[in-house]
Amino acid sequence: MEVVARSRRVSSPADIRAVHCAADIRAADRASVAIVPTMPGRAKQTLSGRDRAMRCRNSLIAFSLCCLVAIWAGCGPNQKSGGPQPAGNKSDSAAPGKEAPAAKPQAPADPSQQPAAPSAAPAGSAQAPQGTPYTINVPKGLPPVPVPADNPMTVEKVNLGRMLYFDKRLSKDGSVSCATCHDPKHAWAETTAVSTGIGGQKGGRNSPSVINTAYAPVLFWDGRAKSLEEQALGPIANPIEMGHTVDAMVAELNRLAPYKELFQKVFGTEVTAEGVAKAIAAFERTVLSGNSPYDKYQDGDESALSEAQKRGMQKFDDAGCATCHAPELFSNFRFYNAGVSWDKETPDVGLMEVTKKESDKGKFRVPMLRDVAKTAPYFHDGSAATLEEAVALMAAGGRDNPNLDRMFRPVREAKLTEADQKDIVAFLNALSGEFPVVDPPELP
Repeated sequence: MEVVARSRRVSSPADIRAVHCAADIRAADRASVAIVPTMPGRAKQTLSGRDRAMRCRNSLIAFSLCCLVAIWAGCGPNQKSGGPQPAGNKSDSAAPGKEAPAAKPQAPADPSQQPAAPSAAPAGSAQAPQGTPYTINVPKGLPPVPVPADNPMTVEKVNLGRMLYFDKRLSKDGSVSCATCHDPKHAWAETTAVSTGIGGQKGGRNSPSVINTAYAPVLFWDGRAKSLEEQALGPIANPIEMGHTVDAMVAELNRLAPYKELFQKVFGTEVTAEGVAKAIAAFERTVLSGNSPYDKYQDGDESALSEAQKRGMQKFDDAGCATCHAPELFSNFRFYNAGVSWDKETPDVGLMEVTKKESDKGKFRVPMLRDVAKTAPYFHDGSAATLEEAVALMAAGGRDNPNLDRMFRPVREAKLTEADQKDIVAFLNALSGEFPVVDPPELP
């Protein structure tokens, strides 16, 4: 038997040893020659060529077995179970027969640090989140803007949302857009007590400002929407506001080639209701207001507030106003009955319309107060024409009714004087910040 050492590149001591052993075996088969190795500190030992060859052969066999073990170990159990697992997943993270614990959901990423969106949608996704990442510039005094994972911000999507926001073709008769009731020139609100929809119909509620709604966990006065995406489609289908059906609106936009091209670029689809909602919501998340005199004062500028505003800020806190209108957004987004519109023949039931609970009758969402001085009239029915009137009703502890919330007791017990109320109005003016004023874009 002859072991042949083929010519190959030798790169390790083990390889060198294997080649030498093969050569020794060939030589020993030809002749029995005494090989006398010399080991330091030991007496010389004489071995026959055959013995030396057998030792080398055994070494070669052992080396080959080690190589096989190493190759098997390198393949590992993942190869035997159907392929490698994704990085970060450990196969021993759960006991045999038990399912591994689910990973905890991650908090929403800081929008300013969002990575570029992938160029194609993952399997099963309704959109292709492709485009130029949009960095939200958050003004002083505001927290990071929460952005849904399924609706990442891109420049192209925001621009599309701006077009849709101003496009009256989203209404049935082409007379009403989002901007009709939420006008950027009027602090993204309206100047009338209640909204006017298609055909001159009057709604029952005042349109709240879009400013800082990016932070709101519930939308509308009665909280019936839980996101900007859900809110965006509501007015379109309201028979008094825009009077359309969502399906008819989508079909109409799909007949406009430029819109189809824009939706294909942003979402990888034709015009869809989901795409309309996501684009409008993305645009609305850019409507922020901060860097107000109040924010500058909180940042250490003592001169940012007047003495009256400082007194008003203290009264605002002492009387318990800040319990519901809590900084940084000056709302806790909860629902309370203040008795507003209770003096009318048919009071608005508010939250009860959504929950169907009698205990929620007359409750409405606490509005945010940033830029409140610029969004008259006030309350859900627009019944307070001025900020002074609104503060006076709140200072009185609301209007008596069977469901009046106990949260108004401390305010009533504070017995705020006219001077106190005047100072509070001055403080509320200090919440006016720097919001964007956007002109209508060129529409497709």
